[in-house]
Amino acid sequence: MYELKTKQTDDSVIEFIESVESTKKREDAYRLLDIFSETTGYEAKMWGPSIIGFGSYHYVYKTGHEGDAPLVGFSPRKAKISLYFATGDAEREQLLERFGKHTSGKACVYINKVADIEVDVLKELIVQSITFLQGLYPKQ
Repeated sequence: MYELKTKQTDDSVIEFIESVESTKKREDAYRLLDIFSETTGYEAKMWGPSIIGFGSYHYVYKTGHEGDAPLVGFSPRKAKISLYFATGDAEREQLLERFGKHTSGKACVYINKVADIEVDVLKELIVQSITFLQGLYPKQ
């Protein structure tokens, strides 16, 4: 059976942010921590060794695979800052058009620094992602 690597832990979010080598990335991580906390109303939790997540949902795929994941989150990685939003929602693409300098993959949106993006659009992305996921996976 497949074992999920990214599970919520009791590790300290602040200790993790303090371990980020780059001073600028650390400052951006604290800024993102404030933005995500205020926007979601959820307490920040560590998911795996390097993702700071907010809220959670339980998913079940058609294959029977199921698990828990954060509603939204971020990770101040060495190369770029990864932002985690819901996938599969067309509205995400419309918001990203106004987001600022970024690249995106299937699940992540990558930024170099917070100064490159529109913070108000980030807040919209956070709210939209949570709304989308809570509609897709209502609490049982």
